Amino acid sequence: MIQFRILSGKTAGSTSVARRFPFRVGRASGSDLVMEEPGVWDNHFHVEFEAGNGYVACPQANALMTINGQAAPEKTLLRNGDSIEIGGARLQFWLGETQQSAMRIREFLVWLGIAAITFAQVYLIYLLL
Repeated sequence: MIQFRILSGKTAGSTSVARRFPFRVGRASGSDLVMEEPGVWDNHFHVEFEAGNGYVACPQANALMTINGQAAPEKTLLRNGDSIEIGGARLQFWLGETQQSAMRIREFLVWLGIAAITFAQVYLIYLLL
């Protein structure tokens, strides 16, 4: 999961999470991230996941996009923390925050197993004496 932090524009300070790919960014209402700043096209760019490479930004033909201050070619590999500028908007690409799954049942079973082994050892020592 990836996320875009919006650094400038009307929605500065907000975050958009990409849960499916391709993730489309543009002015059109059908975009996954709608940016209404000047200079942003209807379908300005999209992000794809390529196995073996990672996340790739693909701007629409003739759409201007810079990544970390350099003009982006047809496809550009995105890295955590990259700054993306499209028209009057600036975004930051981030990997999504991870969440640890609940381990309460497993932890309980491990401690129960340790207690059972300890009890069994004490019982065997009692039988041997």
